[in-house]
Amino acid sequence: MKKTVLITGATTGIGKATAFAFGNKDYNVVFTSRNQARGEEFSKELSDKGVENTFLELDVTNEVAVKTVVEKAVAKYGKLDALVNNAGVALGSVLMADATTEDLRQMLDTNVMGVFYGMKYAIKEMLKTGGGAIVNLASIAGHNGLLYTAQYCATKHAVVGLTKGAAIDYATMGIRINAIAPGAIKTNIIQASIDTGAYSEESIAAIHPMKRMGTPEDIANGIAFLASDDCPFMTGTTLFVDGGYNAQ
Repeated sequence: MKKTVLITGATTGIGKATAFAFGNKDYNVVFTSRNQARGEEFSKELSDKGVENTFLELDVTNEVAVKTVVEKAVAKYGKLDALVNNAGVALGSVLMADATTEDLRQMLDTNVMGVFYGMKYAIKEMLKTGGGAIVNLASIAGHNGLLYTAQYCATKHAVVGLTKGAAIDYATMGIRINAIAPGAIKTNIIQASIDTGAYSEESIAAIHPMKRMGTPEDIANGIAFLASDDCPFMTGTTLFVDGGYNAQ
């Protein structure tokens, strides 16, 4: 029986590359986006590549909607083997005291509560079928402080905490829960920060010992590894894919 993965926020950047990575490993790929048109377009792109897939529109801040999406994935493919909590936002690249409360609330709702909802309902289904693997998108900002990103750092530190705590909860129940911490990756989120003038691409690349930004495929390959059977003794940890940033 083919394995099934659910990936949130998967029509751009890391999420899109992750869908292809799992598709190349012959998974059924269930993916979500808030943008229906973009989701339907990507579904066709995956199908053209021979990837069995299902697109479901989803706002991860809606708990009932997250529960429904997980249940639909299981109803269609029989079980859920892997969840990738990829959906996230980064707002307000400013000094902390200049940030808006609304930006922080929105990041908490998406980056923390969205991850919590996904884990909660995926775990309930995984427990029925013998287990599974969850990969949460953290960040180097989940282990470090970074200029102009105190609020974002707070949300990604919370993702790391959820990952560690839940991994302990389910360590003997066949469910492995890990996080991945990308460095600066060439995605729309980073581009938005560059467009505001907060950073330049050169300055971002310079913070990594490898002196370059990462690609979505760099992260997607790490996610696919964490969800695979190649690391059965690995849970509650963070895989850094960051060009050496965290080694400094």
